[in-house]
Amino acid sequence: MREKFQTRVEAGSVLAGEVARKYNNVNNDVVVLALPRGGVPVGFQIAQRIRAPLDVFLVRKIGVEGYEELAMGAITETSRIFNEDIISMLHIDQKSIDRVIQREMTELQRRNQKYRKGKPAPDVTNKIVILVDGKRNCYGSDDEGRLYVLEKTIIVAVPVAAPETLKKMGKEVDDIICPLVPRSLSGIGKWYHNFSQTEDEEVLALLAKAEEICPVSTISAEDTEKYQSETILE
Repeated sequence: MREKFQTRVEAGSVLAGEVARKYNNVNNDVVVLALPRGGVPVGFQIAQRIRAPLDVFLVRKIGVEGYEELAMGAITETSRIFNEDIISMLHIDQKSIDRVIQREMTELQRRNQKYRKGKPAPDVTNKIVILVDGKRNCYGSDDEGRLYVLEKTIIVAVPVAAPETLKKMGKEVDDIICPLVPRSLSGIGKWYHNFSQTEDEEVLALLAKAEEICPVSTISAEDTEKYQSETILE
């Protein structure tokens, strides 16, 4: 087992090699979705290696009002999911749920404008989704429900993760690729020589470069508008 990565770029390169060995021949059916910001430099390496489109995966936790760290669901630009057990146990009413959804949808739209300049979300119909996170685990205590909202064939690609996290994720996704699995994680940053913050400018530059090489197919603006108009339940 390797000891550390130099940077996110090296982590992405190593991860890309492992992804390519398994999925290099299905590039027309793959889309790489990276969680911004730290996942984008990692995802870019993977997308370039297998010649697949790259986009950001924009998702927001639906937190319980007054206990925002407790998730009662998750929402993307085109889908949502709820933890009915939490909602029932805490007797959360629909108006409270709607308020949180509306707030998080506003934040999703802000991030869409920031990273995609308002373009619709990528079309992942009949696609294999490689979900990349370069900073933290894609499925953790703060991210319950993130993976369910895709409802697609999901491959999680992450440079480093704890064994218990991989075991938990393995029950929810189709495949996991992780080259560095230390017995004790104790913070992601210690597994990089340089773990400096990824800036928005770098994210935008990498997304633009990836788009030039392999454009992303998006869902229709009509479908996006229809979903967003139906997001708040009656």
